[in-house]
Amino acid sequence: MSKPPVESSGAVAFGLLVALLLWESAAPFMAFFRGRLRERLGHDAINLCLGGINALFNATAAAALWMWTARVVSGASFGLLHWLELSRATEFVLAVLLLDLWMYWWHRLCHRIPMLWRFHRVHHSDPRMDVSTAYRFHFGEMAASAVVRVPVIAVMGLGLEHILLFEVMMFAVVQIQHANIGLPPTLDRVLRRLIVTPFMHKIHHSDLVAETDSNYCSLFSWWDRVFGTYRERADLAGIRFGLAEFQSAGEQKFAALILNPFAGSGSKNSVVKSVPKRNAPPPNENKI
Repeated sequence: MSKPPVESSGAVAFGLLVALLLWESAAPFMAFFRGRLRERLGHDAINLCLGGINALFNATAAAALWMWTARVVSGASFGLLHWLELSRATEFVLAVLLLDLWMYWWHRLCHRIPMLWRFHRVHHSDPRMDVSTAYRFHFGEMAASAVVRVPVIAVMGLGLEHILLFEVMMFAVVQIQHANIGLPPTLDRVLRRLIVTPFMHKIHHSDLVAETDSNYCSLFSWWDRVFGTYRERADLAGIRFGLAEFQSAGEQKFAALILNPFAGSGSKNSVVKSVPKRNAPPPNENKI
């Protein structure tokens, strides 16, 4: 008997996580933890614990909410995919594209709306980005994303199978793009014409404001080009990750990350940009 789709997707994600952890260990792009195995294990354990909480929520409450919405929409024949007469394959392609477009704009909103940024900055506050950072999201952000996705599912007329396919594809790419690895430059350049690569996403995790506010895509990379938020830089090895006001060891502990959205200044400037106003790289460093 074949495994249920959710179980199969979890197995794929876990297998990819193990493979990327091994790759990072054998050939890290940045030597964050060279000779400091205990520190790395502590760092990754905290991030994966956050991910475990979110995985439990997504597999229960979020999945139930999305399933209920999809059933209501299907019963009413409501939404774009129900109104268009499409083949099954075309329907799935359109569903993935629409969900990815939504995720691009949701990500931008998480950077622009102060309350959303307070939760999203937990993800950006990691000063040593590796594959475990792909799991480092605050539960509050996951809950907000799950609720806001309900009207998106309704308007698009999505089924649970569309959402599951997108989630499996997106999270595979999300793990790769956060990993502390470097693809051969030519390969990365070719791949980032289609998907978000480690090169692209490392720039998004820079502590430079102009770079943090770029490269928002989750799965496909072209939305950043379409909406003018795509960015490159020449000195990728010199990039600094994290947020300046959350760099201390104490602020990287599990409890501190849970409380992070409720810490710091309440002014919009400091909440939306939790980094000093550093200058962006010179224009000739924006492109390779």
